[in-house]
Amino acid sequence: GQLSILQEKIDHLERLLAENNEIISNIRDSVINLSESVKDGQKNPEAINFSRGSVSELFPSASVLLAVDSEDCLFASKSGSHSSGVQMLDVYDILPFDNPDGGVWKQGFDITYNENEWDSEPLQVFVVPHSHNDPGWLKTFDDYFRDQTQHILNNMVIKLQEDNRRKFIWSEISYFSKWWDGIDSQKKDAVKRLIKDGQFEIVTGGWVMPDEASSHYFSLIDQLIEGHQWLEKNLAGVKPRSGWAVDPFGHSPTMAYLLKRTGFSNMLIQRVHYSVKKHFATQKTLEFFWRQNWDLGSSTDILCHMMPFYSYDIPHTCGPDPKICCQFDFKRLPGGRISCPWRVPPEAIHAGNVQHRAWIILDQYRKKSKLFRTKVLLAPLGDDFRYTESSEWDQQYQNYQKLFDYMNSRPEWHVKAQFGTLSDYFEALRKESNLGEKSSSSFFPVLSGDFFTYADRDHHYWSGYFTSRPFYKRLDRVLESYIRAAEILYSLALVQSSKSEKMNVFPSVDNYKLLTEARRNLGLFQHHDAITGTAKDWVVVDYGTRLFHSIMNLKKVIIDSAHILILEDKSAYNYDTATPFLKMDDVQASQDSLPRKTVIKLTLQPRYLLIYNPMEQERFSVVSVNVNSPRVKLLSPLGKPVTVQISAVWDGATTVSHEAYQISFVAHLPPLGIGVYQLLEDESSEAVLADYSIYVRNSRQEKPDRVFKIKEMQNSVDNIILENAYMKLWFSGMSGLLEKINTKEDGKNHQMKVEFAWYGTTSNRDKSGAYLFLPDGDAKPYIFTDPPTIRVAHGKIFSEVVCFFHHVTHTMRLYKVQGLEGQSLEVSNIVDIRGEYNRELAMRISSDINSQNRFYTDLNGYQIQPRLTMTKLPLQANIYPMTTMAYIQDVGVRLTLHSAQSLGVASLKNGQLEVIMDRRLMQDDNRGLGQGVQDNKITANVFRLLLERRHGTNV
Repeated sequence: GQLSILQEKIDHLERLLAENNEIISNIRDSVINLSESVKDGQKNPEAINFSRGSVSELFPSASVLLAVDSEDCLFASKSGSHSSGVQMLDVYDILPFDNPDGGVWKQGFDITYNENEWDSEPLQVFVVPHSHNDPGWLKTFDDYFRDQTQHILNNMVIKLQEDNRRKFIWSEISYFSKWWDGIDSQKKDAVKRLIKDGQFEIVTGGWVMPDEASSHYFSLIDQLIEGHQWLEKNLAGVKPRSGWAVDPFGHSPTMAYLLKRTGFSNMLIQRVHYSVKKHFATQKTLEFFWRQNWDLGSSTDILCHMMPFYSYDIPHTCGPDPKICCQFDFKRLPGGRISCPWRVPPEAIHAGNVQHRAWIILDQYRKKSKLFRTKVLLAPLGDDFRYTESSEWDQQYQNYQKLFDYMNSRPEWHVKAQFGTLSDYFEALRKESNLGEKSSSSFFPVLSGDFFTYADRDHHYWSGYFTSRPFYKRLDRVLESYIRAAEILYSLALVQSSKSEKMNVFPSVDNYKLLTEARRNLGLFQHHDAITGTAKDWVVVDYGTRLFHSIMNLKKVIIDSAHILILEDKSAYNYDTATPFLKMDDVQASQDSLPRKTVIKLTLQPRYLLIYNPMEQERFSVVSVNVNSPRVKLLSPLGKPVTVQISAVWDGATTVSHEAYQISFVAHLPPLGIGVYQLLEDESSEAVLADYSIYVRNSRQEKPDRVFKIKEMQNSVDNIILENAYMKLWFSGMSGLLEKINTKEDGKNHQMKVEFAWYGTTSNRDKSGAYLFLPDGDAKPYIFTDPPTIRVAHGKIFSEVVCFFHHVTHTMRLYKVQGLEGQSLEVSNIVDIRGEYNRELAMRISSDINSQNRFYTDLNGYQIQPRLTMTKLPLQANIYPMTTMAYIQDVGVRLTLHSAQSLGVASLKNGQLEVIMDRRLMQDDNRGLGQGVQDNKITANVFRLLLERRHGTNV
């Protein structure tokens, strides 16, 4: 069956690629090879094992590898036949990225039209009133709700009912649900009626309007489900159909994919590089089908509208001339609190000026419509936290209704203008372009790729926020993993608890509430001013406190759920809130501190150590816990003694603390399984102490440690060497930093230099801030006058080199285990730049890989996007978001940096990867935040460095 499917696919490819015989024969060969190896694999499972001899006595068997399905590999060989019309990498290639003055539309061009272009088919204008509500930015979520948002929604119910031609859209369910919980049933019924009648529309319907660069797909889905489930429960039958993302700082195709899979047909985006907008406007490709890079058909296509101008505010949405559009923002009428910066105020519409005013705005509508392929036009009408006061509803809706009534009464103007929702617009657009008929998708171009890195003007690239507030970017991922673990354990525990009377005391309702609150706190943090690190200091603390509380609450859910699951005698189950049955192995003291390991007190009686694997794959993984004695014995779930490495716990760089000892061992767990290990205080031949060498500038002969063997030596030009079965590593004896790797499988040496570097900020008026990265040129090397203290540990389970620099404690750890954990290096940087002034700290890895200005970053931990480092762009434009990984490669090898937190990444020279770890900036960057970034924390950045051989030559 498998093979006949493959054969059909090959035939199909041959039709598509008759001219490309070479690729076809390659694919055919690889398919035949694959099917042979799959057949072999079925007869002989060892055939798929990477036999490496006995890598380590720690492993009875290494058959942890997943069987490879030949279907899976087809993707790799087919990806050459991609058929989308517009590839963003090609667009970047052809654009000059110059910035000429375009006249009234500064970043565009003059638009002209012919008066009678609409004679045969009138212009249809949809004015879409909206209010952009940030769930936290300059105020906290709760303060915004109290001061603004609740009034907007209260007025919406009243004002839309006054005239059924009025429309309004809303997107953030975090606010909407809070409001809903506080209103009476009469108001609720009115809202349901307004939705049913098409006057009020929920767009996107996520918990927030998420950032698309730093957010992981798990959290993107979480906030989408949280919003949609809320709608399902409270507004039965409301399913959003159109996406609305006017403020995220750049856009990811992952979001397009998720919306499509959620059942959406349309989406809208706004913040895209001004050069790309201008190019798309000239080509009339601002409306396109966004297709995933890997999609060889069209199943991922979603219709996307890109707004053409600088902003989503009213001056930049009615047409190309902001000076004119501002005169049609009737909140800015003379006497109000805000006015037009172009110094021409709006005029209220009356019989005496309606003809003139209607003609002026129609001229803008017509010009804007010349950038699109149809005679259907979208004109959003709103801005941040608009429509708070009843008077603003009257100003906008009454004046616009007068303009519409007048325009529509002049048949020779050939226009039909009205208020609309986002879906009203997309429905009219699809009708106009005959979408829905089979043949029509060629009307709009197909596009693949992404829209990073965003610049809104000049060289102002928004690559700073890829790293800003990195402490919380890490905390976000910690909460994410706790949620996954808690959800699975809770679900299993719920089933278990329903099986007997005794277990009905399991606190299922309380824990469900904690789970929901955690999902909502994680969802809230995906907001484009939260995970981005672009909110005020006290708002950051509010987000951090929510994340922190949810981590603590989820630990409770995990403890309660594991308790019920591991009891052999379920009748002995007893739930007591005051004394939980289990404790967690780490404790975080506050929302802005790093977690500390719990010290487990050993006794002669065994203590139970539970280890949970939330992954759906079997795992052999190193686990470390802290205990209070070096006399320790560990028993596996089957009761057998386990090999343990005992390492010192240190106070600072060179002093051993005897309060605690770290024990490390290889845990073996089934998918989604819990392993119950036993710890006791006892002599054990399986416990092996780590040895230490400490390199200091002036070695002092201290008295020997009573437990560990510690050698003190001076920093020297000799290398420090670590090795395991897969590789050998050389570190500098002066800096302690990695210099080269030898891969044992092929005996090759690879240059692999790790270094740190500082970026400053420009001396120009515009400087780096929370959003923008505006460096003062290339990074300067991180210089240290005294060599750092270097602490080297050699052990049975892992060895490591720790370097103590002034701003960073850098650790490279090599595990002596099988599988990816032994083939990759664990890198951790504890960064502290709290004393710095306008500086950013980067870690750079320089290799001899011939990467030719190409590198690859992930988008949202979901897919890979190829990148090209371009000399025609400023340095800051060549920095891209990395959510979980970035890699460079050549014909022979690939080097991947896996990341446990989102950060900005670049490959500025051949063979290099660099990641920006923290930034401290003393000024605002004029994007509305009104402060710099000076609330730096001691931050842990965690990575894995993986060097792999490549078979095959496509680079």
